[in-house]
Amino acid sequence: MKRIQTLFFLAFLLGLFSINDLVAQYGYGSPYGYGSRYGRQRNMVPQAGPTESKKDETPPTADEIVDDQMPSITEALGLDPFEQAVVRTSLVQSVQQRIELQILQLEPLQMKEEIEKIERRQNEELKAGLPEDKYNAFLELQENRFNTKKVKKKKKKKD
Repeated sequence: MKRIQTLFFLAFLLGLFSINDLVAQYGYGSPYGYGSRYGRQRNMVPQAGPTESKKDETPPTADEIVDDQMPSITEALGLDPFEQAVVRTSLVQSVQQRIELQILQLEPLQMKEEIEKIERRQNEELKAGLPEDKYNAFLELQENRFNTKKVKKKKKKKD
């Protein structure tokens, strides 16, 4: 009799400890009801915490854009402080005007004409404020989109 009681007690404990695993296998914890035949399902709405919105980030201003480019321009052209000031003010004005054009969202042809006017004005200011060799170097740098690394051309091998 004592033996049967211990067997029942052990079976009860075994069942008590394994019920959690059985429920998880069968699907009682499923949000879709009694048992899903298609395996583990996902909630339709993710339960993520609050995220930072990217709309709060403001686009860079004209001063910030020019400040990022100025060290490479100064290094590539070897500008003195006066020439740096001339280049910086001209670039800030032209970048600010381009930002304003983007906000206006003009038609493509009208936008192209306005950008050409801005470029002409910028080039005239720089030509008046910089020596000829530095002005030409700036135009070259502007064509390379302010990359100071020189582009190496690959030579073709002769057969």
